[in-house]
Amino acid sequence: MAYLLLAASIIFEVFGSTMLKLSDGFKKVLPIVGVILGYGICFYALSLTLKALPLGLVYATWSGVGTILTAVIGVMLFQDKITKKGFIGIGFLVIGLVLMNISK
Repeated sequence: MAYLLLAASIIFEVFGSTMLKLSDGFKKVLPIVGVILGYGICFYALSLTLKALPLGLVYATWSGVGTILTAVIGVMLFQDKITKKGFIGIGFLVIGLVLMNISK
């Protein structure tokens, strides 16, 4: 159950970050509501996750997977570019996350 809450937290964090981009510097109301709801639900789910899993593992997974998904959303929705070095960095994130999760 803790990993499902962590996954929900990551998804809502990515949603909140995407809405932040769409808010146009907090000028558009609907995306602002999305930011507030996304981050609110994200941190609530994250707090519940921390009842069952260690802080370091949770934060590394949350921030690493969130970073990767946000980069993917940037490419898909906003035509962001990922360089060769960016792909290498994502690879290092994945390797680090796998190592942290198998060493718990």
